[in-house]
Amino acid sequence: MSGNIELLNTTLARIRSEDRAALVGYLPAGFPTVDGGIRACTALLESGCDIVEVGLPHSDPVLDGPVIQTADDIALRGGVRIADVLRTVRETHAATGAPVLVMTYWNPVDRYGVERFAAALADAGGAGCILPDLPVEEADAWTKAAEQHSLATVFVVAPSSRDERLTRITAAGSGFVYAASLMGVTGTRESVGREAEDLVRRTRATTDLPVCVGLGVSSAAHAAQVADFADGVIVGSAFVKRLLAAGDDLEAGLADVRTLAGEFASGVRRSGTG
Repeated sequence: MSGNIELLNTTLARIRSEDRAALVGYLPAGFPTVDGGIRACTALLESGCDIVEVGLPHSDPVLDGPVIQTADDIALRGGVRIADVLRTVRETHAATGAPVLVMTYWNPVDRYGVERFAAALADAGGAGCILPDLPVEEADAWTKAAEQHSLATVFVVAPSSRDERLTRITAAGSGFVYAASLMGVTGTRESVGREAEDLVRRTRATTDLPVCVGLGVSSAAHAAQVADFADGVIVGSAFVKRLLAAGDDLEAGLADVRTLAGEFASGVRRSGTG
């Protein structure tokens, strides 16, 4: 089976034609359990998210803040494996028909085997991979395998990225560009700074790929603000927080996640993409 980059591309194109931003949700696989995580990812897509990123839990998540680190730790202590991440992709996509990507640090992919991971992700119906710590200069093996298996390769750009660096990164990527709204780690914040808007503007000058903004989006008001200037709004920690707060009551956590996804979806639909 080939991957779903075309599904991702057509989904983003359709959303742009609706004059709105995409809502992209994120949850780690295996949190709070593998089965619970699949239900949570499915709930996001059924409640307003257009796309879901499934996180591959990592013991040293350099980009992730304390909320996602806590969820990753729960998943790892629960014994989550790459097979469980792929199962999460497969069952979430099968249940919803929506694009599902994996967000992962490079080390687990490298250890698993680049070609093996790309083939397995495509077989699971995955749309692609977000690789926040893979330098574009070292990405040839992955990008070739991803292209062979019809998977998107999403790179992360940051406010510190110079224009020539942005050009190099966006030329190597596909699907969309992940724009980190600020320097630092993931987590909900009180506001999304002007740095994000400037980064989107500079990134768009280098590529026709959609530019989606993540890190710090924690409310429907934030989502509406970001939707004014970006092609997509990425939300992770806010959803993870709801599941953490629910503790062992998965049903309550899923209900909270559904409500929050609906609120964010209303936020991105309040404004066009600017």
